Amino acid sequence: MLEFSWPWLLVLLPLPWFLKSRQQNAAASLLLPPLVKVAQQHALRQTHQQKPKQWLLWLIWVLLLLAACQPKWLGEPVSMPQQGRDMMLAVDLSGSMNISDMVIDGQAFNRLDAVKYVLGQFIEKRQGDRLGLVLFADAAYQQTPLTFDRKTVQQMLEEAVLGLVGQRTAIGEAIGLAVKRFNTYQSSNKVLILLSDGANTAGNIQPREALKLAKAAGVKIYTVGVGAEQMVQQGIFGPQLVNPSDDLDEKLLTELATETGGRYFRARDLKELAQIYQLLDQLEPIERDQLTYRPQQSLIHWPLAGALFLISLLWMWQLPWAQWRSGRTS
Repeated sequence: MLEFSWPWLLVLLPLPWFLKSRQQNAAASLLLPPLVKVAQQHALRQTHQQKPKQWLLWLIWVLLLLAACQPKWLGEPVSMPQQGRDMMLAVDLSGSMNISDMVIDGQAFNRLDAVKYVLGQFIEKRQGDRLGLVLFADAAYQQTPLTFDRKTVQQMLEEAVLGLVGQRTAIGEAIGLAVKRFNTYQSSNKVLILLSDGANTAGNIQPREALKLAKAAGVKIYTVGVGAEQMVQQGIFGPQLVNPSDDLDEKLLTELATETGGRYFRARDLKELAQIYQLLDQLEPIERDQLTYRPQQSLIHWPLAGALFLISLLWMWQLPWAQWRSGRTS
């Protein structure tokens, strides 16, 4: 359907007629009575001659007034899904996420790229869920607030780079920030998915302090420990088998999850990481009020284009007439 943002501006439609009438009345009042009749006859002949021009001017005025009313076309109502989850994703950007111990299609990738690969697919399937993204290293910061715009969340995750906010791991600060953002929304289902490959080594909030805040706010935490347990590394004495996840604090991640009613998952390879997100799909959704919106398309360019065309037509119509008059005068 067609709708105007400022429909009350249409009351100005007769304004040119009103101004012209006042001008004619004022001019007539200045003339002597015998000259009024002559002036009216002259005005009548002039009006008859310039009638096409007046119609063009009126039409230009109408089109400009319609553009000022800001016309727009409203599409059919679109309903948002009633069920959904509020999920905050917290991703570790510490230096150890650069370890290449995750395999994708037979090729080794670092942990962050593996998380982006699987988490991106997870985000793509979250239709009806409201997602947010927190990145953390030496400190935590909110990359995107809770939003239904999955493409933006996915893009912000893809643009995350290692070393952006340091090399250490502020797990407590990431949880505290996520809880703070959750508290600005009315929701009965608050889920934090935290991915890390190390232990808390930075931040102004300790993890157990943040845990108290999460429990008080009703935030359920699902933690994911990322990193392989065995990796062949070239040393001085040849290839050696090492544990690249030796720094992973599984005890802390397990405590954070179990204390809030969540679960701790271990992702040693890409397959396990993908299975974790399949399990997260089984989280209980929440009921929301029906949300509907109508897509809008601005139509202001149509009356503006029409007015511009008529102005150009009027200018071209007057130009030969002015040239003819100047040639006749000379």
